[in-house]
Amino acid sequence: MFSWPKWRRTAESVLVLLALVVGPLTSIPVFAQVADSSLSGTITSASGSRIPNAVLSLKNTVSGYITSAKSKEDGSYVFRNLLPGTYELSVSAVGFEVARTIMTIKPASSQAVNLVIRRGSTAASPNVGGVVNSKRVSELPLNGRSASDVAVLEPGVATARTQASGQAQRGFGTQMTISGARPRQNDSRLDGISVNDYANGPPGSALGVNLGVDAVEQFSVLTSNYPAQHGRSSGGIISASTRSGTNRFHGDVYEFFRNSALDARNYFDIQKPPFRRNQFGASLGGPIWKDKTFVFGDYEGLRQSLGVTQVGTVPSAAVRAGNLSTGPIAVDANVLRFVDAFYPLPNGPILGSGDTGIFNFSDQELTPENYFTVKVDHNLSKGDALNGTYMFDSGTVRQPDELNNKRTGYDSRRQFLTLNETHTFSPRLLNSFRFGINRVVAITGLTFPSGNPLASDSSFGAVPGKNAAGISVPGITAFSGGLGTQSNFQFHWTSSQGYDDLSLTKGKHGLKFGFGLERFRDNIFAVSDPGGVFSFNSVSDLLGNVPFSLSVTITSTITGRGLRQTILGT
Repeated sequence: MFSWPKWRRTAESVLVLLALVVGPLTSIPVFAQVADSSLSGTITSASGSRIPNAVLSLKNTVSGYITSAKSKEDGSYVFRNLLPGTYELSVSAVGFEVARTIMTIKPASSQAVNLVIRRGSTAASPNVGGVVNSKRVSELPLNGRSASDVAVLEPGVATARTQASGQAQRGFGTQMTISGARPRQNDSRLDGISVNDYANGPPGSALGVNLGVDAVEQFSVLTSNYPAQHGRSSGGIISASTRSGTNRFHGDVYEFFRNSALDARNYFDIQKPPFRRNQFGASLGGPIWKDKTFVFGDYEGLRQSLGVTQVGTVPSAAVRAGNLSTGPIAVDANVLRFVDAFYPLPNGPILGSGDTGIFNFSDQELTPENYFTVKVDHNLSKGDALNGTYMFDSGTVRQPDELNNKRTGYDSRRQFLTLNETHTFSPRLLNSFRFGINRVVAITGLTFPSGNPLASDSSFGAVPGKNAAGISVPGITAFSGGLGTQSNFQFHWTSSQGYDDLSLTKGKHGLKFGFGLERFRDNIFAVSDPGGVFSFNSVSDLLGNVPFSLSVTITSTITGRGLRQTILGT
């Protein structure tokens, strides 16, 4: 026969030996990828003496998951590999009443709670730092209810206004600088899985927002001096965790709106353009199997119609007749036909010497978006917990072009899947395994008919089979071309990730081992100026048909790019 405690100690020793042998042999450049949290502290009596062998029980108030530990000779204790959430910590010792306290564990954090237990009293004295939990996140007055905006409220975090979002080449998320780092040096994580996009930027939709505030359990930002377990990026670490269901059903239904009836007219508006934004949704969580299986789901829809006033500079009627301020010129008939087709006459003041004037108009920018997420938690046993999350987010933008000849737009679609299994072998040995897939698709440079039917007339094209080419002239608004002639990009990004973390408490020492594996599949298809762009040095050169250059894609050279990369961290 064998002794189970002795066998367990032997297994733990073997695991430590393997980690010490394998670790030094792994000399390749790696990035640590550990997302667990820990809780530690000391147990003392009212007189200040340390209490050894106190029994501690830590219960997740949402899932019911329970783990236990004992205080050491110096009264210290530690819990490792904890999932973010709200916990109840109870402490009992011989001759003392049971003490209980409620605390919130932040994602990827090390927190301390010191408890004072008294004879004949259940009082406890926790010492926990602040955290942005689900209630605080959902009640913040966020414009567009973008969860990423919570990070900007932290010290050392600022929006990088020069890094414009909404243009797919740089991603759609809110660009932030953390402790002076570049926006694409940060790492955004959801349930322990990196959700950076194809530009290594933060998550976001075509509208530039990161919906799902009601599905966020906790949100934290590590700006500097974070533990060595964090790697992959040299900037800040932005972590969030999704909400879970509980033993009681809970949910809400909501709608937020903005309306131009409450706005003032912009200085450039001829009349106040209409603006309507409706954000609505519902969330519901509860038990599938009481004390065992829980589910939480959230849907959020966004419908925005934003009036956009465009102010452009166009050739005046005098110039089109060849009467320039520098003297008369002969106007090329083909150029005049092109200018009259795509450059409207000024409807505002004539500028300077009279060669150009102001043209302005208002039209609607339409941006529908749909977001939903679902999370399932299941307690396999007292020391074994499993949870999984799926998220879907799809958004589109359709807006007028610079001269009201057509509509342009871009699309985004995000999907996220993760599975997390946490196993407690003993109060001293815990293991956490995570697997996740983050997929982002973004398409920019889309064009649609609107306003001017000549935008789809190929007789104006410079490339066979294409519509009107683009025009670039100093002093007047650039014309981006007819339908299907703009530069366009298609990004298809998939990141598959797997992590395993092992935490071992040995006497007064805490040992942590693990590995992370991330595989990138980045497929890019880019077409630059498929219809061509003519550049002219002046308005007179334009009217005289004297181009300086033509930029156009050679169709036979257009190919996609498939980038593959693997990151291994130990």
